[in-house]
Amino acid sequence: MIFRRRFIRSRCSGFTITEIMVASTVGMMVLAAVGFMSLYGSRSSVAVVNYTDLEAKSRYALDVISRELRQGSKVLSYQTNANLKTLSLTNADQAVGVDLTYDATAKTLALSKTGLSTATILSECERWDCGLYQRTPLVTSTNVVYYPATNSSGTLTPSLCKLVNLSWKCSRVVVGHNMTTESVQAAQFVLRNKQ
Repeated sequence: MIFRRRFIRSRCSGFTITEIMVASTVGMMVLAAVGFMSLYGSRSSVAVVNYTDLEAKSRYALDVISRELRQGSKVLSYQTNANLKTLSLTNADQAVGVDLTYDATAKTLALSKTGLSTATILSECERWDCGLYQRTPLVTSTNVVYYPATNSSGTLTPSLCKLVNLSWKCSRVVVGHNMTTESVQAAQFVLRNKQ
């Protein structure tokens, strides 16, 4: 009977303190790894969603701008102020004027067309640049160079413009951290209806 009691006690004994500490440490390491992977995965998915959203908005703006510029018949003016840039052109076939206005303070690009209300076609836009070029490029075996739309004295003359070069950069901070998603676009548009 004594032998039987010792056998039962030895089978019912618990973990030692060392075994509990090792198991706890391994368990905490596994939980920390799972938590880190979850955090990294959620940040990555938020960045991808933001990038996709910015890219979709930039493509929409590119479609709208390309339609208006390609149907344009003449660039009327290009003005740059401290926080405001404006490109104005006309479409003689439809008898309308088109203005693209970039506001650096609000980080927006707006399009206004004669007879229609002004529409913001791009937001979260950190930079918007415009270049006006003449009709005939200089073509070499290694490069194509466009001449700026300037007169003989070097002054910008929008009426000489046949090619408009636009570029912009949109960005957004993700989850309040320094990780930024951004979309950069650049395109050249030829005024098809220019006389």
